[in-house]
Amino acid sequence: MKVVILCGGKGTRIRGIDDDVPKPLIPIGKYPVLWHIMNTYAYYGHNEFILCLGYKGIAIKNYFLNYQTMVSDYASDYENDGKIEYDNLNIEIDWKITHAETGLESLTGSRIKKIEQYIGEDEAFLLTYGDGVSDININELISFHHDKARIMTVSGVRPPSRFGELNYDQNSIITEFNEKPQATEGRISGGFFVCQREIFNYLDSKRDDEILETTPMQNITSDKEMAMYPHDGFWQCMDTYRDYKLLNELYANETAPWVVWD
Repeated sequence: MKVVILCGGKGTRIRGIDDDVPKPLIPIGKYPVLWHIMNTYAYYGHNEFILCLGYKGIAIKNYFLNYQTMVSDYASDYENDGKIEYDNLNIEIDWKITHAETGLESLTGSRIKKIEQYIGEDEAFLLTYGDGVSDININELISFHHDKARIMTVSGVRPPSRFGELNYDQNSIITEFNEKPQATEGRISGGFFVCQREIFNYLDSKRDDEILETTPMQNITSDKEMAMYPHDGFWQCMDTYRDYKLLNELYANETAPWVVWD
């Protein structure tokens, strides 16, 4: 199953940590947060990725284009036509990555619509944001999605802060979706979606300003086509410097709950 990752936003809430790279390339330890997200999916057998690029997307392209030199020590021999000799070479990934330019100013719904062609004939795909890590079991999420037989499944988490609230019935079918309420209780959207290809019918190909989390998801909810997968484990996005410090401290101390692949 292909994995679509939204990597095009400007990430203004985390400015000051590293203004030279897009948010998905901000590091946790040796690797960008995007790499951690992708490694989570790959651990569960999903290693075909579609990256929705926008703001400073060239930096993400360059990172993976030069992946060997990014993660390994190497020597450049300019007496021998610039031959590169790697030390401690560790190419631990076997991913297929499509780098899709989805527009500098496009919003989330528009970015997803722009990559419809890369889904091909697949009936479903995985979707998440390029700034949040979790110890969620991806294959259990997929099984839950198939059991509920809805167009879209969103992972409902209980984070320390409030984003988009999910109200749901006893069958885990979403009854209301509120983006970033002022005051709320219960679970919020943690991303890590599973989508049937019918989701594209809710997205407008003529717009660049369509936000997935507003009208499209609200319409899917109104049609009783959104389910909620409850995840009570670890989930954390990287929105602020405080988040950056927390995630790096967990990783440095080898207590990062999302690092299931070690």
